[in-house]
Amino acid sequence: MISVIASIHVKDGQLDKFIEIFKSNMPAVLGEKGCIEYIPTVDMPTGLAPQKLNKNVVTIIEKWGSVEDLMTHLSSAHMLEYKEKTNDLVESMEIKVLKEV
Repeated sequence: MISVIASIHVKDGQLDKFIEIFKSNMPAVLGEKGCIEYIPTVDMPTGLAPQKLNKNVVTIIEKWGSVEDLMTHLSSAHMLEYKEKTNDLVESMEIKVLKEV
């Protein structure tokens, strides 16, 4: 199993539209082979000193059975359609693919 943390920096004023499109794509993703978890999250203020808040970042927490499952996911028809729909809403994206030690 692998974990993926994707940080999507959404353009100012576009967060609600982005989340709506993202959530409409979730059932297709959750039905994919190897998808264990796929959750969109946003920063929650806690007052913890090291925490850096950004109101325009959606962090996706994912778990996949394998790297192969992740790669299949990224090239699926519904993900290509999702990328097309959100392309003008996204400023940048960072991804971490992690394995347990």
